[in-house]
Amino acid sequence: MRRRLASALVPMERVGGGGRRDATVDPFTEDDHAHRAALTEVLADHDEAILRAYVRDQAALSYPRLREQLAAQTRRGVVHPVFFGSAAFGIGVDNLLAGIRELLYRPAGDPDAPVSGRVFKIERTASSERVAYVRLFAGTLRPRQRVRVGGGDEAKATSIRVFAPAGAPRRDVFTAGEMAMVRGLGAVRVGDAIGEPPPGEAVTARFPRPTLEAVVFARSPDQQGSLRAALAQLAEQDPLIDVRQDEHRHEIAVSLYGEVQKEVIQATLERDYGIDADFRETTVVCIERPAGVGEEEEVIHAKTKTNITRRSSPLSTNPFLATLALRIEPAPDGSGLEFRSDVEVRLVPLYIFHTVEAFTTHMEAYVREALTEGLAGWQVTDCRVTMTDCGYNSPGTTAADFRRLTQLVLAQALQRAGTWVCEPLAELSLEMPTSTAQGVLAALGRLGGRVTGQFSANGLSRVRAVLPVARVRSLQHQRPGLSLGEGILETRAGGYQPIGDNPPKRRCSRPTPLDREAWLAALAKRG
Repeated sequence: MRRRLASALVPMERVGGGGRRDATVDPFTEDDHAHRAALTEVLADHDEAILRAYVRDQAALSYPRLREQLAAQTRRGVVHPVFFGSAAFGIGVDNLLAGIRELLYRPAGDPDAPVSGRVFKIERTASSERVAYVRLFAGTLRPRQRVRVGGGDEAKATSIRVFAPAGAPRRDVFTAGEMAMVRGLGAVRVGDAIGEPPPGEAVTARFPRPTLEAVVFARSPDQQGSLRAALAQLAEQDPLIDVRQDEHRHEIAVSLYGEVQKEVIQATLERDYGIDADFRETTVVCIERPAGVGEEEEVIHAKTKTNITRRSSPLSTNPFLATLALRIEPAPDGSGLEFRSDVEVRLVPLYIFHTVEAFTTHMEAYVREALTEGLAGWQVTDCRVTMTDCGYNSPGTTAADFRRLTQLVLAQALQRAGTWVCEPLAELSLEMPTSTAQGVLAALGRLGGRVTGQFSANGLSRVRAVLPVARVRSLQHQRPGLSLGEGILETRAGGYQPIGDNPPKRRCSRPTPLDREAWLAALAKRG
């Protein structure tokens, strides 16, 4: 269906002999019945009203209505029109710009509403200051105005430069519907919401979790430190790059979506940073999910109750000046991490966090940090964490006490719950000559794949299947020979499945709180 969408929806410029550029033409008109039929089929996959009208009388669907639905579904990200052209000759640029205006345009929001925007690019100045490129959907932002960044703390926009046509006066008042360069937003990252999250958009990442990773190293040991800094900057600028530092082996691992991304990162490091880097073999990234419910608590060690809110005990071995109780339990697959606070307002250390909302936000961040490595070393997700109790010693308790204690309590609660290590799956779409289908399906079965749908017509077989990501490359290598060079294989993220026997473990990049002695020693060493 996507191939039909690419060929049926996209106007193309034509190039005459000798590279001569002809006039732009739109080969599709309201009277082009084949084009309308293909467009209707694509849109009907995601719109019940279009489907019903298509079944009753395809001719009753007007072309303007189809184009309107095409724009709506493109903005929702359920269809993806493809434009053809040539950057070298400037062919297709006008059509691309026209497509952006028609298919992606959003009316400007209310300039008097609360500020709501999204960061779409990050750059660094010569002094390493971050500059955020922001699109504003609603509200107005002015220099020295404070605004919430990424759903966390507020930051002050120290400088604003609104994008405008050449020759237009420079403006620093940033209103809904505009884009601008904004300084002063601190540790902002691509994808962060500015102010309120844009309506209808999730604050969380809109990309599937990377399922691959590889260790990257500088070919010259002298550049290893520079490599670490360069990758940190690339991770700020690109939400598709995730960097993990192994403190034991002094290695840097980069999460990946595919082998091509390794080549892109390698070329970027060489071109922009002058670093000659290489990668080790790509491995699969698993996740962990809680197998049951686990609860744990640590209370403040104290001989008296003086200046202590909530419980304490002279027998406690808690090394931090705070009380904390957490419960972790499974949540639906694919739900990510949900954090809840179930404590009384009087137990919140307002002298540290100022508001209950800020305390909850910080505690959620501490929980997410603690769950980046589970019992087997993989990130823990698809779970619900509830804070059921807390306490402090005023004025001695600090935010660092709560952060470290969260790691300790959550590690112990997770050990009580246990975890399932889950491997990533890929959804496959295979197309091949029917005469070769049996051999391809046999190879798929040997690799542990599961067929979810199959259809054959006109000498072609189309198969949908699920296969562990770790074995996709093997199928890709076998496909040309098995399908006589005529097979097509498409993949997309397909969720995760538990690994029953001998699940793989990843060495933790830092000491685990379950080894309390080594963990506390490492904390003391870092200060």
